[in-house]
Amino acid sequence: MSYKGISDFRSDTVTRPTEKMREAMYKAEVGDDVLGDDPTVIRLEELAAEKLGKESALFVPSGTMGNTIAIKVAIPQGTEVLLEEKSHIYNFECGNISRIVGALPRPIKSSRGKIPLESLEFNFHRGERAHIPDTAGITLEDTHNYWGGAVLEPEYLAQVSKFAKKKGIHFHLDGARIFNAAIALSVDAKELAKHADSVMFCLSKGLGAPIGSMLAGTKEFIESARLVRKFLGGGMRQAGVIAAAGIVAIQEMIDRLGDDHIRAKKLALGISEIEGIIIDPQEVQTDIVIFEVDPEKLSVEEFLEELGKRGVLALSFGPGRVRMVTHKDIDDKDVERAIKTVKEVMKQ
Repeated sequence: MSYKGISDFRSDTVTRPTEKMREAMYKAEVGDDVLGDDPTVIRLEELAAEKLGKESALFVPSGTMGNTIAIKVAIPQGTEVLLEEKSHIYNFECGNISRIVGALPRPIKSSRGKIPLESLEFNFHRGERAHIPDTAGITLEDTHNYWGGAVLEPEYLAQVSKFAKKKGIHFHLDGARIFNAAIALSVDAKELAKHADSVMFCLSKGLGAPIGSMLAGTKEFIESARLVRKFLGGGMRQAGVIAAAGIVAIQEMIDRLGDDHIRAKKLALGISEIEGIIIDPQEVQTDIVIFEVDPEKLSVEEFLEELGKRGVLALSFGPGRVRMVTHKDIDDKDVERAIKTVKEVMKQ
């Protein structure tokens, strides 16, 4: 299903809205969302909250803003947040914990996104000395981008939730791809979301909507979040035009995520047989495939350039690493093309 002859594996954010989304956007009934009377946005927020089993939800322009709002609402200035050292919030969200929240991020090593409970305990601070910030929150990521779409099981999330409640701190889940995790684990997304105090998920990744993310939590939490969204510049007016696509995304695009997972595994297995490509296909659980390129054969930059010349796009993802992501606009022919192209590039 390549678009204009290009098989685009750079991200699941490159998807284009479906015809049904475009039709819904064209016909959307709108109001002024900042004034609280856009009926399509209201419907989207109700649907998102219901899907995650939360009291309320808020439509935001991006996942980064959703995460920033959650932490700003829950974490007092001058305190600290425990998070995983490779997490998106820590590495790819412009330093907003420090820049906007005014809190200290404390990164902790993990096993593919799972921070050991003993490490959480070791890094927890409360009233120790005047110059050590108190711990006020913890964030986790599910699925985990850096760790190749790794999932967090409900049992682990339950343990972290118990820890957070015991310590009296806020637990926020960056669930940008939470529905991928739910499909991979064969559980309802509510079973993952129920352990966190707040959850963010993206409409514009695997679900295929053109823009937007959702932040969910208690009614009181979302009321505060709405105020923070406004001062961050995220208040939108006739936002029902884009919210309409989000409704279609939630209603129709979740169940098909399993197809992306199957194709990602096929891609991982195919390239694992190519000399110079380093990957463990067993680590691919969802839609993200991350592998290393033997630097003695090609640099990542050279590798990506040669792929691009042949109509296949991927992303550099750290020193020596490449990321490819499957999504609704990638089909079996694109996967076969990618495997064949990687083989050609590595043999030249």
